[in-house]
Amino acid sequence: MRRRLRLAYGVIPVTGKPGYNAAPGDVDRHPSPTSAFPARTVMTVVDRKQDFEHNKLAKRLRRQAGQAIADFGMIEEGDKIMVCLSGGKDSYTLLDLLLQLQAKAPVRFELVAVNLDQKQPDFPEHVLPDYLGALGVDFTILEQDTYSVVKRVVPEGKTMCSLCSRLRRGALYTHATRHGFTKIALGHHRDDIAATFLMNLFFHAKLATMPPKLLSDDGQHVVIRPLAYCKEADIARYAQLRGFPIIPCNLCGSQENLQRKQVGRLLAEWERTAPGRVDQIVRALGDVRPSQLADRSLFDFHALGRHSAAPLPDTHAWLAGEPVEKPHVELHSLPQLSTHADDGLGILMS
Repeated sequence: MRRRLRLAYGVIPVTGKPGYNAAPGDVDRHPSPTSAFPARTVMTVVDRKQDFEHNKLAKRLRRQAGQAIADFGMIEEGDKIMVCLSGGKDSYTLLDLLLQLQAKAPVRFELVAVNLDQKQPDFPEHVLPDYLGALGVDFTILEQDTYSVVKRVVPEGKTMCSLCSRLRRGALYTHATRHGFTKIALGHHRDDIAATFLMNLFFHAKLATMPPKLLSDDGQHVVIRPLAYCKEADIARYAQLRGFPIIPCNLCGSQENLQRKQVGRLLAEWERTAPGRVDQIVRALGDVRPSQLADRSLFDFHALGRHSAAPLPDTHAWLAGEPVEKPHVELHSLPQLSTHADDGLGILMS
């Protein structure tokens, strides 16, 4: 007699022995050789497979973060790095990976987690201090009521991201200056970089994105993005497996009509119908060829194929300027032409 019991890890065959009537809910603790697998063996196989996949994911993310750090020279000896922690999956993963890399890094550097409490309603103030305290990580919680400012200044239904990011960036830059941080680490990933490129292309008519390493406009701060090579799907899966205490955003995270969300849906559809397309976009950002674009500040098109040192006329000269005088050509008299028809025999008589 064979029955199936549904357990957390799947369906386990149960074999009844001669003279044994299995009661509902009983599991055969001594299965016969005809059983497929003992219950403990099946659960162990599943556990091992899950552990293998988890370790594989963690290793891939560590490798990609380490590769980005090396490719762009993000971290050097003696750096004091401010890891911006928002409470979302990306920043949690960023801190987690940097801590792992720090343990075996070829250079010594310091990590300090910094969170900006923007005074959003129902913000769980205890979550990050409890998590970081248990982790043993140095951290600072900054308090600045940017939420009220954004809600007061931005009209209802309009995008809040621009003002919110400026206020947040100002607070973080000020803190970095006061406390001597040499680098500011942000949790933007590969999909963010691709989406920003398309947003600039579609909505702002420029080829630009958030680079893996950036010098701030005032030249005072170096911003790094160690997750530049990491996929958002991998980060989401990793955050779920690690059980990070995610804190939702009540500002930009609650707006459905954002340009970034529109582009995100477009990228998701592309990835579904043509897997690998997002990777191609990001790879293209590392293979820029100015001579095959049209930016005159990056490539000297005037010098291309020039055969004269004379100055070239500008747009005004082409559209509204005076025509250049043509050189005088002296005309010579032409020989007298015969009015008789040529029968083709004259050459024989010459």
